[in-house]
Amino acid sequence: MSSNPQEIWDQILSAISHRLPHESFLTWFGPLKFLGLRENHLTVGVPNQFFYEFLDSHYRDQILEAVRQASGGQLQIQYKILETGDGESAAAEPAAQPDFPDTEAAFDKRTQLNPRYTFENFVEGDSNAFAKAAALAVAESPGKTPFNPLFVYAPSGLGKTHLIQAIGNFSLARNRALRAIYVTSEKFMNDFIFAIKTYKTTDFSRFYRSVDLLLLDDIQFFQGKERTQLEFFHTFNSLYQSGKQIVLTSDRPLKELVDFEKRLTSRIGWGLVTDIHPPDYETRLAILQKRAESEGFSLPEEVSQFLAGAITDNVRALESALIRLMAHCSIIGSDITLALTRELLREFLPAVRETVSLDHIQQTVAQFFNLPSALLIARNRKREVAWARQVAMYLCVELTGSSLQSIGAHFGNRDHSTVIHARDLVAQQVAQDPQVALQISKLKADFS
Repeated sequence: MSSNPQEIWDQILSAISHRLPHESFLTWFGPLKFLGLRENHLTVGVPNQFFYEFLDSHYRDQILEAVRQASGGQLQIQYKILETGDGESAAAEPAAQPDFPDTEAAFDKRTQLNPRYTFENFVEGDSNAFAKAAALAVAESPGKTPFNPLFVYAPSGLGKTHLIQAIGNFSLARNRALRAIYVTSEKFMNDFIFAIKTYKTTDFSRFYRSVDLLLLDDIQFFQGKERTQLEFFHTFNSLYQSGKQIVLTSDRPLKELVDFEKRLTSRIGWGLVTDIHPPDYETRLAILQKRAESEGFSLPEEVSQFLAGAITDNVRALESALIRLMAHCSIIGSDITLALTRELLREFLPAVRETVSLDHIQQTVAQFFNLPSALLIARNRKREVAWARQVAMYLCVELTGSSLQSIGAHFGNRDHSTVIHARDLVAQQVAQDPQVALQISKLKADFS
């Protein structure tokens, strides 16, 4: 370990920068100020309470691991809020080393649940309704439903973490004596490694096997880690046989978990396996509006429509864009405008494009299928025309900020239910037919 505190901090930032997207690193770690080292605590200044809470809830594990690596486990980190709202500074709690408590009070501190993640704050849509219903059933009766374990899979950023933490928060609200813990698979493994190094494997096993509700996030991280898989296998068996609830998430289906013990995936399949799909436009808009309201921010309608239309397949990217706007406005003290939104997203999210017009989509799709664009508006029911029209409607929903009513009106005054049917039909075909998926991919490329 370097004897220079600034060098240690630079090493920490370097390690974190290699684990995060560049734009995320710039947004959340660029404004931090290193304030010095005292009594084995690295003190870091953060702009305000909002900034601190976001760092602690989203990047806590990455920060702890980077501090551990840079200091050889000798240092901890604490934050100092540079502006509390009354012009004074305040210190935040330092991050703690792993422990395996055996008292209820101490155990309660290890739940790791984010209080923001509740069912009330989880915006339901067609893409996640079944997963939410299953999660709520588990939360109401942990270990007493056929959904044990509950396995939720979806690509990154669609709300898996929110959903499983909502289970924990709901269950604890109903029964404070419940031993519940949320942990990422990486944290589980790091705790296991720490236990091995400090000769506390018995404490580790006792701790994780004594819970009533285990919420384990991103188990794909266990791939190829044989000893960690073995430890989790025994933990799983112990909890399952005791009638305790297990909830797991992954960014891929069970069958795509490579380098995983078959007996482990087999046991996971004993319960309920469900997935979450990318949200539709209305759900994306509702997510933005609800998140902005919860933060006390007034989000102009044109801004929310732009974001919901521009970021189509990832809730986390959608919320991150909103949070970047809120963080910028919180620090600079400016209002959120469409012009500011376009400017910031152009810098941090270069993949986001200007909203595509409905006319442009109609013309492009008609040309792709070698049809006159007027046929997409007409009442023609020929199969090839109907399919082209449905594809165009699907792309209008995915690529624009227009409402279902507006899209329907643009296709010969059709009802919004027709647009919903077209959207769902094409989405189903994309999921089932590689040729259709290729068609849609080629068409989307024309608008990038």
